[in-house]
Amino acid sequence: MTTTYSSEFIFPLGKLHSHSSSIVEFPRGQLLVCWYIGSGERKADDVRIMGATKPLKGGAWSRPFVLADTPGFPDTNCVLAVNGDGKLWLFYGMQLDNNWENTLLKYKVGRKIGQWDDMGVVPLKPDDSVFPAEVRAKLPQVLAAYPELEQYRAELLAMADNKLKRRMGWMGRCKPLIEGKRMLLPLYSDGYNFSLVAITDDGGATWTCSKPMIGAGAVQPALIRRNDGTLIAFCRNNGPAPHRILVSESKDNGITWSVAMPNTLLNPGSSVDILKLKDSRWLLCCNDTEEGRHQLALSYSDDEGKTWTGTIHLDDSEKASKSYPSLLQASDGSIHITYSFSATGGEAIRHARLS
Repeated sequence: MTTTYSSEFIFPLGKLHSHSSSIVEFPRGQLLVCWYIGSGERKADDVRIMGATKPLKGGAWSRPFVLADTPGFPDTNCVLAVNGDGKLWLFYGMQLDNNWENTLLKYKVGRKIGQWDDMGVVPLKPDDSVFPAEVRAKLPQVLAAYPELEQYRAELLAMADNKLKRRMGWMGRCKPLIEGKRMLLPLYSDGYNFSLVAITDDGGATWTCSKPMIGAGAVQPALIRRNDGTLIAFCRNNGPAPHRILVSESKDNGITWSVAMPNTLLNPGSSVDILKLKDSRWLLCCNDTEEGRHQLALSYSDDEGKTWTGTIHLDDSEKASKSYPSLLQASDGSIHITYSFSATGGEAIRHARLS
């Protein structure tokens, strides 16, 4: 069988900062992508969440339309998901003071694009005793592996003891793992520089928090489940060398996570995404460099992540920054990747398709 590949811009290159896309198929037979766009990060209040649609069988992308825009505040890091009840979820972070660590995690949910049945803030309440205890238990292991991080011990422990800091600043980046009515939404904090998982078993009516996923800059986790039930998180590495993807495991369905440790996959401090295909192979998309986002790799694994083969580089002839991928296998089996594209001509979101 011959594999076909094509790629295109969802909208033309422009001067505004366009970043952090997410792609789903909703409703069946239609692609929906979201991203955030505005004058810049950490300084602008005009940042909003935009969307565009395209028929799965071909055709042009629609004109971009607004999915979320909180007046006077920047909305960032958007994540799309379709839950087991067929509802469309949009998660995004609203920054209170243009700082990532002071973000409120908001949501919208509905059965039609742009027609929301409910919206609000995801109420996150990491356990007041378990969270600090887990930080104290896991932090020594992290510091032993990275002695240059010892200077942050007191700061992280103080933050773990602070109730407000435990409850805000958590953001999404990668899609949730959806299994029936259960949704595991991976989140991270720029304040703590590690992650956790928000879990709902009742369609989002109530949420609980996992224990923290602690590592040396283990952020933006992408989740996948092995055949034996183990959950694996592939994390962006925001810490010191070696610049490798950080990996954490959960043996109890996402409640407790091992210390995130580096594997062999290169990572320059950039988001990754992972997907289990219908034939059970794993598909991973990441910047496979130690520095820079100039190449974006797509690889598959036949052995649940032990080895990776069949690597291709997306749009390798394009001299640009290519990062923050979002993966989807559509109902017709085709593979779709959206990612941030930044070059001298401007910024946009690019969509690639493999048969």
